[in-house]
Amino acid sequence: MRALIFAAIDRSRTTLLTLLFLIVGGIAAFQAIPREANPDVTIPMIYISMTLEGISPEDAERLLVRPMEQELRSLEGIKEMRSTASEGHASVILEFDAGFDPDTALQDVREKVDTARSKLPREADEPRVNEINVSLFPVLSIGLSGPLSERELITIARGLQDAIEAIPEVLEVEIGGDREDLLEIVVDPQVLESYGIDFDQLSSLVTRNNQLVAAGSLDTGNGRMTLKVPGVIENIEDVMSMPIKVDGDTVVTFGDVAMLQRTFKDPTGFARINGEPALVLEVSKRSGANIIETVGQVRELIDRAKPQLPDSLDIRYIMDQSDEVRDLLSDLLNNVLTAIVLVIIVIIAAMGPRSALLVGLTIPGAFLTGILVIWMLGLTLNIVVLFSLILVAGMLVDGAIVVSELADRNLSEGYTVKEAWAEAASRMAWPIIASTATTLAVFVPLLFWPGVVGQFMKFLPITVIICLVASLAMALVFLPVLGGISGGRRARMVSESGRMMQGYRRLLSTLLSYPGFTLLGVLAVVVVVYAAYGKFNYGVEFFPSVEPDSAQVQVRARGDLSVLERDAIVRQVEDRLQGMPEVKALYARSMLNVSTQLAPDVIGVLQFQFTDWFTRRPASAILDDFLALTEDIPGIELEFRKQDNGPAGGKPIELQIGSHDSSKLNGYVDKIENQMRAQGGFLDIEDDRSLPGIEWRLEVDREAAARFGTDVLSIGSAVRLVTNGLVLATYRPEDVRDEVDIAVRVPNNWRELDHLQRQTINTMRGQVPLSQFLDLQPGNKTGSIARVDGQRTVTIKSDTQPGEQADSLLKALQAELPETPDGVSVKFAGENEDQQQASNFLATAFLVAIAMMLLILVTQFNSLYQSFLILSAIVLSTAGVLLGLLLNGQSFGIVMVGMGIIALAGIVVNNNIILIDTYNQMKRDGMAAYEAALETSCLRLRPVLLTAVTTVLGLMPMVLSINVDLLTPSLGLGAPSTQWWAQLSSAIAGGLAFATILTLLLTPAMLVLGEKTGQRIRRITGRG
Repeated sequence: MRALIFAAIDRSRTTLLTLLFLIVGGIAAFQAIPREANPDVTIPMIYISMTLEGISPEDAERLLVRPMEQELRSLEGIKEMRSTASEGHASVILEFDAGFDPDTALQDVREKVDTARSKLPREADEPRVNEINVSLFPVLSIGLSGPLSERELITIARGLQDAIEAIPEVLEVEIGGDREDLLEIVVDPQVLESYGIDFDQLSSLVTRNNQLVAAGSLDTGNGRMTLKVPGVIENIEDVMSMPIKVDGDTVVTFGDVAMLQRTFKDPTGFARINGEPALVLEVSKRSGANIIETVGQVRELIDRAKPQLPDSLDIRYIMDQSDEVRDLLSDLLNNVLTAIVLVIIVIIAAMGPRSALLVGLTIPGAFLTGILVIWMLGLTLNIVVLFSLILVAGMLVDGAIVVSELADRNLSEGYTVKEAWAEAASRMAWPIIASTATTLAVFVPLLFWPGVVGQFMKFLPITVIICLVASLAMALVFLPVLGGISGGRRARMVSESGRMMQGYRRLLSTLLSYPGFTLLGVLAVVVVVYAAYGKFNYGVEFFPSVEPDSAQVQVRARGDLSVLERDAIVRQVEDRLQGMPEVKALYARSMLNVSTQLAPDVIGVLQFQFTDWFTRRPASAILDDFLALTEDIPGIELEFRKQDNGPAGGKPIELQIGSHDSSKLNGYVDKIENQMRAQGGFLDIEDDRSLPGIEWRLEVDREAAARFGTDVLSIGSAVRLVTNGLVLATYRPEDVRDEVDIAVRVPNNWRELDHLQRQTINTMRGQVPLSQFLDLQPGNKTGSIARVDGQRTVTIKSDTQPGEQADSLLKALQAELPETPDGVSVKFAGENEDQQQASNFLATAFLVAIAMMLLILVTQFNSLYQSFLILSAIVLSTAGVLLGLLLNGQSFGIVMVGMGIIALAGIVVNNNIILIDTYNQMKRDGMAAYEAALETSCLRLRPVLLTAVTTVLGLMPMVLSINVDLLTPSLGLGAPSTQWWAQLSSAIAGGLAFATILTLLLTPAMLVLGEKTGQRIRRITGRG
């Protein structure tokens, strides 16, 4: 190392040019690196869809789901397999472990699906395999509303969709509220009856007349001509002229018996923005694209398009993640700058402006080098990366301070400038490398954190490791070169006879005289802190709660409600909540088909976009007002949910009740939910069982149908005329992307249940009423059947009441859980499962880090006692962590505080390493243990305090939830960007402050105690 340092000083121009390249490259990388709020966590989820028209949920489970599950269960990397069987459809969702290669997963799943295809019914459609990447959520939602017709709104939305998707950074644009086009042929049933039209023949006739026939080519010897017979339906006129009945020379066309119209399929829901019918363009960006630039291009395109759009069209940006990203990045960059300024102020006060300038240069040097490497690795600039920069802001100067402080002492002893800096860097190289290596040893295990949380948080260890390695180069290579050319003035030295130093020397001298009592006193303080935390703590949580930008109200109601009835209920809630001054936009949706992410009885969702956090009350207070405004609406339940932040999502409490015998599930689920209500603390309890309802079963008398020469398929075609329409063919007009169905339907006034009794069907005996073959019977409705990992499962989900902790509620519930019936299993999933996984990993990572640090320390000092002495400081510093949480009013976050303790372990050992290294050097120079410990501690007081204070000060804006903008200037309190990291910052700042006291008081005493104990042992064993 000494040779490298002297070579860098001798080739100072090359070294400085390298530093310049790194800084310029870092600035360029900072401009080019993609920016986003949360890390882009890729969780491969693969969706297998199977369709068999008319199949019941029970048969779909037996014939579709179970054969598919049997093949898929052998795949590697599956975290969970969820299956759903419903009317005419079945699906399997595979969730793989976070970080699993999505391409490999998709290929493996397709192979298994191909194998399972032979086990499915022949009538089933080909299974479809689709990849779902949950990281590709919309980054921008654009609402289109106004006094325009539905057709006009949809046409405008589709035009904008095409234009936006042409932007290279945009992945796709979905249109919320869009409806599928339909060419509807409305025909009176009496007319069909009078012509005796056979529905099966009708479908065949239309299909055969909707073909493009390549008739070949004709070679006459004088030329070659290609022939074709264009018969594809291109417009409504082609359908009007389509023959549907031929009797002798008489041909009946649709134009003779029906009315044709371009329309849409029956609505399954409605969308409104601020009370007006609306469509929403949901824009997703490509992975790795810069969110701010992408949204900027979309907004610019909309601005250019506005002059060509109707004046009455209202374009509103409902959700814009770029604003959130811009604010978060701005806040965190301000805190990075504030941390740097605070660090430099402390260094100037302690070391003078010249040394402070040299040490301060290492911070942007290490930062920009780190950002350059992060950009080269293809990562993004997000809140985790920026907080990591704040975390290391004080750590980056530790090595530089130690080298600079020794260089100042060398200068005061008469060394030349180059010699002073070269000798300082050479002397402290191995202690600095060892201290940096121990810090890296702490963060390296975090790179292997599994699951969603690990993928989210991995940017922290990556950033810290890169920046610390860069800071090592800055301290040992670039700083000595900069110091060597900075001039020959002797550095200002702080008087070692000052009041602070004298007071510290007197106190330490007393403690060193009684090292055993010193140890007992520290242990007593630690016990008191632990006891105080046990009594006054603020509970446990998995991930910090952050003030949201948006919230939603889920409207829940039961009954066989039509889509119009559902929308009327949602509109009633919407009307109560209109005009709230703290709400920027109110986006309401009613729905007929509920996604698997929502409870089965959800009929609509109201989405709120709040105004800026500093202009309004907390979201919880606003939602309390919403509840008060709507609590008297009868027949519904309202569930208020704030926006989820970070890797945790959904309700914190989730229980999966599984059994192969479905008859045992319902009763036991009711018992658990009753116990939860009796215990209290749970909020908005829900489960995914099918809702009670009525379904009408058309029992076909196959024997009677056969007598008339008909069958179930023909009868089903007649029934579809009354319901959704009988699809005859498809065509593709110019103004739509997808094929449009051509469907025959009866008029609206015929679309009634009792019309099925009057509907007729053409048979070989003439027109016969369906009532001859059908018996209409009511039955219990089975909406869907849910399975998890191969068995029927009911999932219970719940929120927690304000002030309650999910962890304590679950422990109480587990103690009072009703006795589990035979064959029934209970699994605590959701946040509890994630919390347990995170706790187990962090504990393992901590033990691995301790083992790696012990190996490094033993290598450095060749002493087990001194190595264990340094590691003991980590254990004792946890009292400071708890003290920091208590003083700042923070709960114990499993993820954040767990990471804080691990990060603290790497920081705490640094000062101990350098202090003990200096102590060993003095011992080798002939000093006694007492004098060596006293002189070492006084000598290291200033650098120890400097390194600790710089790290703690760098974190103080986060600890106090303060955002300081030095450029504007302005001061913000409680910004969401600081709420993310308050727990972790409080843990590290409290632990490091406590550990610094241990380093300056307990470590010297333990060195003396160790020496005395060693002497006694040697005397007893006769080795002395």
